[in-house]
Amino acid sequence: MAKTKTTRYDVAEHLRTPEEMAAYLEACLEEANGDAAFIAKALGDIARAKGMSQVARDAGLSRESLYKALSGERTPGFDTILKVIGALGLKLHAEAIHVNSSTAQQANDPC
Repeated sequence: MAKTKTTRYDVAEHLRTPEEMAAYLEACLEEANGDAAFIAKALGDIARAKGMSQVARDAGLSRESLYKALSGERTPGFDTILKVIGALGLKLHAEAIHVNSSTAQQANDPC
């Protein structure tokens, strides 16, 4: 019986257009559940699809620091996230959601 050869799935290989990249980031934002490292990893996937060296240049960062920031093992600063999003040709937008007042109060309570 022949062995089946498998390869690791890499989402970056499937992000070819700006629209696909934006849809992927949007889906990750919805699924992140407040996990900033998850979003950083998603941005790293998009950056790899676009070309990490070019994204680093456009963001004004070194390629090495960009790899570290978007590895998903740490949470990069918001300024870094904004630079990367701009370098990727994407933008963030806000949308109002309706929540009850007790849920909103719990979400805003730092304790």
